Amino acid sequence: MSDATGLERLLRRDRVITGGGLGVLLLLAWLYLLAGAGMGMSAWDMTTLALFPHKAGELMAGMAMPAAGEAGGMRASGWTAGGWALAVAMWWIMMAAMMAPSAAPTILLYARVHRHASPRQPGLAPTAPFAAGYLVAWLGFALAAAGLQWSAQRLGWVSPATMSSQSRWFSAAVLTATGLYQLTPLKQACLNHCRSPAAFLSRYWRPGLTGALGLGVRHGAYCVGCCWMLMALLFVGGVMNLAWIAVLAALVLVEKLTAGGRRLGMAAGALLVCWGVATVFV
Repeated sequence: MSDATGLERLLRRDRVITGGGLGVLLLLAWLYLLAGAGMGMSAWDMTTLALFPHKAGELMAGMAMPAAGEAGGMRASGWTAGGWALAVAMWWIMMAAMMAPSAAPTILLYARVHRHASPRQPGLAPTAPFAAGYLVAWLGFALAAAGLQWSAQRLGWVSPATMSSQSRWFSAAVLTATGLYQLTPLKQACLNHCRSPAAFLSRYWRPGLTGALGLGVRHGAYCVGCCWMLMALLFVGGVMNLAWIAVLAALVLVEKLTAGGRRLGMAAGALLVCWGVATVFV
């Protein structure tokens, strides 16, 4: 009887177990990024502070500089299969590191809702399939981002050495487009789902493991729709630039979890448009 009671207590600690799992995932993802994500350089070496990163990129465009990902097969002359895998892994794990904090409330709430919705089902809530579905959605983004990075490097818009913009027009276009997207109804609609996890779970709830996986994919898709243009800003400041990564992760967190997040996100959009216009003239 005591063993059964102890097991029951353990199974009811979904929130603690889920929170601990998310914490471990977040820690491992950030350690991977800090170690350089297989780029052959420390992330600290790829981190610079510049209001107009393309200016430094323009200066280095004609210089013989070792590419950050060259050791992993991401050469300027062409990517190997290993280079593609490295790029996708880098983007995917980076997204996990940046998005997990803002997704944590929904994942934790899912565990609680499942406990109340399925009181007769023993065992832990299927939060792992839910989180896995969320990450699957970001894997789709990582595949697209790696393809865009390859294309931008081939066109000479992004430096293979710093993985940041070396074209003022490319920088201006990304900054302006991101700023305008922040103000669109599509952005606001996706943000609504991210800011209202209880309403999201109530509307799209499905039971079972496959239901949890599908629910996670759907939530991840809304999250991608909300933040994909913000993530594109990394092509301007540097894909592995820790300063830009930290600022964008903080902006996403504030947008989704604070009372004034929506207004701050729209203000950031207006600022990005002004930044994009200013970039053309420097």
